[in-house]
Amino acid sequence: MKKNSEYYTQKAREWLLERGVTIEDIGDLVFFLQEAYVDGLTKEQCIEHIEKVLQKREVQNAIMTGIQLDRLAEQGKLDDPIQGIIERDEGLYGVDEIIALSIVNVYGSIGFTNYGYIDKKKPGVLQKLNDKNQGCHTFLDDIVGAIAAAASSRLAHSVEETE
Repeated sequence: MKKNSEYYTQKAREWLLERGVTIEDIGDLVFFLQEAYVDGLTKEQCIEHIEKVLQKREVQNAIMTGIQLDRLAEQGKLDDPIQGIIERDEGLYGVDEIIALSIVNVYGSIGFTNYGYIDKKKPGVLQKLNDKNQGCHTFLDDIVGAIAAAASSRLAHSVEETE
């Protein structure tokens, strides 16, 4: 059965929400990344760009794949050694960042800078997702940061240079 893009967009949004991430949470991250660069920036503008990012099939696939892997790790359903690696969110694993970079790459090289910065700072919902007592979010924290970075990049590309 072939599913349409709206179905995948809705599923990705539902799964984010089930894991405790709202579009408004991601909007806060976009605002954090762009407020110094966009005069009069509003949360509504940030959310508008997030919505466009979420319409991309590659983004939807990354969200659903990452969340599914986090769920399986929480349930202990992965084989060792990958079970432990994902549970511990080992620094040298890197596959979680690779999935995130597939999202970041959708809107150009500025996304890499945005992603690196937000991944290092871990503001807002990213700090909550990194709390090991809140479940396994090895993939989700990077995916949420990447969505924010991609939306920030899209926003930056939409603003006219004034200098």
